[in-house]
Amino acid sequence: MRHDEKRLPPPSGMPVDIDSNLSLIRIFDDLGGMQTPILPAALLDQITAITQERLERDRLADHGLPPSRSAILVGPPGVGKTLSARWIAARIGKPLWVLDLTTVMSSLLGKTGNNLRRVFDYAKEHEAVLLLDEIDAIAKRRSDESDVGELKRLVTAILQEVDAWPDTGLLLAATNHPDLIDPALWRRFDVVLNFGPAQAADIEAAVRRYLDQDLPAFEPWVGMLCFSLQGQSLSEVERTVIGLRRQAILSNADAGQLVANLAARKSDGMDKSGRRDLAISLARSGTMSHNQISDLTGVARDTLRKYAGPSPIKGRGFKRG
Repeated sequence: MRHDEKRLPPPSGMPVDIDSNLSLIRIFDDLGGMQTPILPAALLDQITAITQERLERDRLADHGLPPSRSAILVGPPGVGKTLSARWIAARIGKPLWVLDLTTVMSSLLGKTGNNLRRVFDYAKEHEAVLLLDEIDAIAKRRSDESDVGELKRLVTAILQEVDAWPDTGLLLAATNHPDLIDPALWRRFDVVLNFGPAQAADIEAAVRRYLDQDLPAFEPWVGMLCFSLQGQSLSEVERTVIGLRRQAILSNADAGQLVANLAARKSDGMDKSGRRDLAISLARSGTMSHNQISDLTGVARDTLRKYAGPSPIKGRGFKRG
């Protein structure tokens, strides 16, 4: 469980698997409030519009319009799909109910269908915000020829549920594998939310958020830290930044040296061209001296002067650790 996750025990009457008696739903309670997820502005606008429709449904009703009933969240792991679903639920004053289709899929597909129907019926009765996580799990199972007939019936049942979902609740789905989703399912969702890889601005916003009260100590090195985290998902950025903070506190380590070590590990995994690009970017950021950058990346100081101009900072090189 992530450090910021708050889960509720299943309420009385929550549907359970008949054989194991385990709850079919995970519940996240963020009703005490949570920070707005770090997302590209256009995507955040889409998500905010979904919550706004729920909060002002009476105004829509006056014009004969319902709010959006469903949305599918698409993107690779770690880009904020579940976090965004939690934020949507919190904004409209409800906990998030999560049905993980990977775990609920049974070897006996008829039993899976019964489990899904119980969850859908219960969620509709309680006007819930329900997230179908890894909805592509059903598509993955189609490779088993013996299950094709039952899987088709299961997909049909889900299509019918999406079509019949009342606007009193909100049905969300998430997938890491959009290519596996039945085209007929795409058309059923009112909104498609595409989550892409983290951009440079997103990474910097995440770094500053997760540094929290330790930001002043790391402030001179934020630029280098962001460069070192390029290509990582926001969940990976969070883990890395939290880890650096722990090291700085428990080892009484210098923040600059910790970030420098991270940058050195980043450069070690690059080819010569990549190290040069990283070194030039660091030089242009003005957060390190040419001596320090050269020690970390192996790129000559003459190369840095040629492409980035004179070093604005005087300093000794870093010790790689």
